[in-house]
Amino acid sequence: MKSLPPQPDSRPPLYYGALELESRYLLSPLAGYTNLPFRRIVRELGGVGLATTDLVNARGLLEGSHKTLQLIQTCPEDSPFAVQIFGSEAKQMSDAAQLLEGRGVDSIDINMGCPVNRIVKGGAGASMMCRPEDTVSLVRSVVEAVKIPVTVKMRLGWDDQNLTAPFFAREFEQVGVVAVAIHGRTREQGFRGSVNHDGIRQVVEAVESIPVIGNGDVTSIADADFMLRTTGCAGVSIGRGALANPWIFRQLVQWEQTGQCDPAGSFDARLELLLRQFRYLLEMTTEERALPMFRKMGHWYLKSMRVKPALRHVFQCAQNLEEFDDAIKQIAAQGPTSGSRSGVLPDMHIPVPGGPVERW
Repeated sequence: MKSLPPQPDSRPPLYYGALELESRYLLSPLAGYTNLPFRRIVRELGGVGLATTDLVNARGLLEGSHKTLQLIQTCPEDSPFAVQIFGSEAKQMSDAAQLLEGRGVDSIDINMGCPVNRIVKGGAGASMMCRPEDTVSLVRSVVEAVKIPVTVKMRLGWDDQNLTAPFFAREFEQVGVVAVAIHGRTREQGFRGSVNHDGIRQVVEAVESIPVIGNGDVTSIADADFMLRTTGCAGVSIGRGALANPWIFRQLVQWEQTGQCDPAGSFDARLELLLRQFRYLLEMTTEERALPMFRKMGHWYLKSMRVKPALRHVFQCAQNLEEFDDAIKQIAAQGPTSGSRSGVLPDMHIPVPGGPVERW
């Protein structure tokens, strides 16, 4: 394992309003990934302060869409639990927040950061940063509609000429938002270039007392340490870093408490985790739906396990449980292409969406 940064100084607990989080390390909402099976996995491994759903369409929620309702499925162990909603109409967003409060959700997160064109074209996601007055009014409506904590996740701004996150953070604090999470890039950047830590620090300095959560390019303890030290943020939200290493939250808490941490899971441990997560998915849906739904997640597991491409292809082509089981048997028999079955595996390259953001 790479050498770790020095153990950090003790920090006060992280609160979302009256809700105390178990740690300052949060699972970011990721479309197609942060469903209940994956949230259960990372919670069982430990260290997660809060887990948030995939982004949920407020209109679909109110219409009772089966696909949308599946996104907000939870269980007693999935706590504290936040749902991230998106939309451009204040009434729909407020009604969706009230529906979620009635279902026992712990916190509502408003998506103002999604750069994907189909979300932005509808006036939601990052495009909300282009309509300051309407957006502050919408957020105020959601806050006033519920008693549970409301947070906002956004980017630094639409582009480098419009770094409006500090303005929005100040305004949101005034209307009762209890925390803001900042991805340290603009919408125009997509995932290109580096996270702007100074930009996140400006948001931290813009608010009076609410916590600011830093997000972007955190894939290791060193990355989280750098984010916390250079921005002054109160917590760190991790997305793709957790797909590559679901143990990262436990490692961060161990490092914070002792200055040391256990290694991430071995080939055998990851294989067991893959199978457990797939079983959780089968509890929620049918075999016919579970197999294609799991392919994206399976890709992350198998890449991190150093499974050779030909076997990854066999896994991805499985059309039924018999073919799935056969692929798993072959993977288990072959083991990793580098590293050992029971030891530390080499770090995997973590891919992000590429190309012009308008084409996503």
